[in-house]
Amino acid sequence: MKKIFGLLLSLMMLVACQDDGRKELMSQPKQEKLPDSIQVLKGDFVYGADAAVIRGENFVYGVTLDSMSKKLAEEIAPLKSDDFGMVPVTVKAKIVPNPEQEGWKEVIEIQQILKIPESISEKDTIENKKKDKE
Repeated sequence: MKKIFGLLLSLMMLVACQDDGRKELMSQPKQEKLPDSIQVLKGDFVYGADAAVIRGENFVYGVTLDSMSKKLAEEIAPLKSDDFGMVPVTVKAKIVPNPEQEGWKEVIEIQQILKIPESISEKDTIENKKKDKE
C-alpha cells in the first residue's frame, strides 16, 4: 500500500511539474507585423543604358535592371520623344535596400506592370509642367 501511495504521489508531482513547463512553451512572444513592402507606385519612368529611375510626387527610386524593367522600357519606347523622356506609369513593386550602396538607399524591383498610357501628346506634358510649377 505504501508503494502504491508513493508511486501515485510521484506521478502527481511529475504531472504537476510538466504543466508549468508547457505553459512557458505555449506562451511565446508575439512577432511584430512588418509592413508589406510590395506597393503600387505611380510615377514617371526613365530607362537608360545602365540605370532606371521612377519618380513620383513624393519619392524617387532607382529601379533594378532586370527582365521586368527591360520589358517596361520596351513598352514605353514608342512613347518617348527622346532618350531621356519620362513616361508616366503605374507598377506594383517591391522596395528593397540597395545592395550596391551607390545612389539611392532603396531601389525597387518591379513585380507587375499595371498601367502604361496609350499615347502622350505634347499638350499633356506642357499642361502637367504648368500644374507642377503652380
